[in-house]
Amino acid sequence: MSTLRQKLEAGQFVVTGEVAPPRGADCSKMLADVEAFAPVADAVNITDNQGATLHLSSLAASRMAQEKGVEAIFQQTCRDRNRLALQSDLLAAATYGLHNFLAVTGDNPHFGDHPQAKAVFDLDSTQLIEVATSLNEGLDMNGAQLNGATDFYIGAAAFPEAEPWEIQKRRIAQKVDAGALFFQTQACMDVDLFARRVEEIQELGAKVIAGVILLKSEKVISFINNKLAGMMIPEHVSSRIAHAGDPFEESVAIAVEQSRILREVVDGIHIMPMGDIATGTRILREAGIR
Repeated sequence: MSTLRQKLEAGQFVVTGEVAPPRGADCSKMLADVEAFAPVADAVNITDNQGATLHLSSLAASRMAQEKGVEAIFQQTCRDRNRLALQSDLLAAATYGLHNFLAVTGDNPHFGDHPQAKAVFDLDSTQLIEVATSLNEGLDMNGAQLNGATDFYIGAAAFPEAEPWEIQKRRIAQKVDAGALFFQTQACMDVDLFARRVEEIQELGAKVIAGVILLKSEKVISFINNKLAGMMIPEHVSSRIAHAGDPFEESVAIAVEQSRILREVVDGIHIMPMGDIATGTRILREAGIR
């Protein structure tokens, strides 16, 4: 059973960390990142070709993380696989002992390193959640009986600061109805707005793990604003970093401030350190979370 699920359902505050699989077959850096997160994170989220760029599969990387004794959150996008491949990989994940599953739509390939790639999108993320729910019940998405059910703790992505909010909230409610039990959110930028909307998500019966990102530099901000769909760093945040004497330390200070406030309103923190795990753990420590 998922330890992450046990802790969240017991009302414990959790920490998850984001780890990117390598762009190649050398997994040494990824495994070092996983081990660095181990003392502070309840689970690590293994991304699936994030930013529509080529990486080792989340399935393989998640299995390797768990072999290191660190609970993984297996991530799967709808962008790269049809319904047969999605179900097949979910069954594979179950045989590997992966219990935490995060369903996401996936970034448009046009913005990635293979812009000529054809996006699949046979299913959307809500439908993929329904598929995982069916597999937990021992059925494929057509209702046919399987030889052995899965046991996934099903999660989804949420964008609490997105507008118009009523449309976003309706999509979140649909995901809850489909079987989502927890949400990992996009990075928080407006803490007050975020907190109000998190409460509305929790009222639907789902747990919320809030995203906190280490922006690091103006270059990172530019990349996010221009390359990552659904996320935009607001002017008041980017200006604060741009005009700081030490932009990196300012980005750390922002993440610490956000984490301190968010810990009072959410069920957990999802730290996105942009590959800098040491600073990610520092943020958690200075925020008094770990």
